[in-house]
Amino acid sequence: MTDPKPRGSFLDTIRSRTVSTEIGESIPRGLRLATAYSWRFLVIAGAIAVFIWIVIQLKLLVIPLLIALLLTALVWPAFTFMLRHRVPRWLALVVSVLGTLAIITGLLYLAIWQITREWPSVRARTVESVAQLRQYLIDGPLHLTATQIDDLLAQAWTFLQQQAELLWSGALVIGSTVGHVATGALLTLFILLCTLADGGGIWRWVVRLFPSRAREAVDGAGRTGWVTVVTYARTQMFVATIDAIGIGLGAFLLGVPLAIPVAVLVFLGSFIPFVGAVVTGALAVFLALVYNGPWIALWMLLVVLGVQQLEGHVLQPLMMGAAVKVHPLAVVLVVAGGAMIAGIPGALFAVPLAAFVNVAALYLSRRQWETGGRPDPGDLIWSTVPRTRKRPA
Repeated sequence: MTDPKPRGSFLDTIRSRTVSTEIGESIPRGLRLATAYSWRFLVIAGAIAVFIWIVIQLKLLVIPLLIALLLTALVWPAFTFMLRHRVPRWLALVVSVLGTLAIITGLLYLAIWQITREWPSVRARTVESVAQLRQYLIDGPLHLTATQIDDLLAQAWTFLQQQAELLWSGALVIGSTVGHVATGALLTLFILLCTLADGGGIWRWVVRLFPSRAREAVDGAGRTGWVTVVTYARTQMFVATIDAIGIGLGAFLLGVPLAIPVAVLVFLGSFIPFVGAVVTGALAVFLALVYNGPWIALWMLLVVLGVQQLEGHVLQPLMMGAAVKVHPLAVVLVVAGGAMIAGIPGALFAVPLAAFVNVAALYLSRRQWETGGRPDPGDLIWSTVPRTRKRPA
């Protein structure tokens, strides 16, 4: 009695599937491929967007964590050197942390000391140079009026304010209050102590969060990525030192004021590749222009460009080598994108994160854990995680 209805439903299903198949086959193959790639890309983009949103919500935790990991990578060569020479781990940890704090405090003290000593003279000379430039614009070949000059200065000031607000109000700025900054500094110090004291235990816990069959791959990818980050940090430390010495010494020999603060800013700015040293070097050129005149400013510009050429064509290629496999164009784009998304912290962490992701992805795509492609455990923060036996083919 009920056979016709199910039979009709079955036939309708067959017909609809046939029509769908015919429609699918009528669509060009390129369009089908583009559609398949598009929806997968949308899923990946959505996952990345959700991840970035979570990071933004947890910025007061994420920023100290990333700073602590970067500091760990910076002090890791000296820390492991002491461990290899049988220095007790607790003593090596204390020396590494106190040494880092002493260097940072010393640099800030020198910079503040010279600023307080020379700032009145620099301010008076700057006001005098601006007045001379204003008078030249009025009496010179441009024949600008005072109103036009005031309008140009107002527009320039508005532009600088907008750019500064865009830079400083990034989504991941550490904090807007002194309490946030102090909390972030203490949290950074605590994480640094934990990673140096028990990095192996932390990493084993992270690996155990993954399924058992994926742990070996995750372990190898993480280790390889960490070696890359250590190489990057060591190289950037060396490059930043050369940049600071070159530009600071050039400013000192040319008689440019505030040579020590400029060198400190260049050192800190050099951790943002290609961009930081240029921006901070421009400050030295500006000081030379308003304090020493155009000819000294031209020589200061040549010093900055020479140091940048030495960094870009000699130091970076020789020091980085094949360890950090990120093209210079990709570095510039990553730094710009990180600054747009997260301000100064984004620009600072963009390159090490990109290098880590790039090397870890290559490790996973090539399945190097199956061929024994693992870094030297002596170069790692994590203690060795036992490898699982390979299953027979």
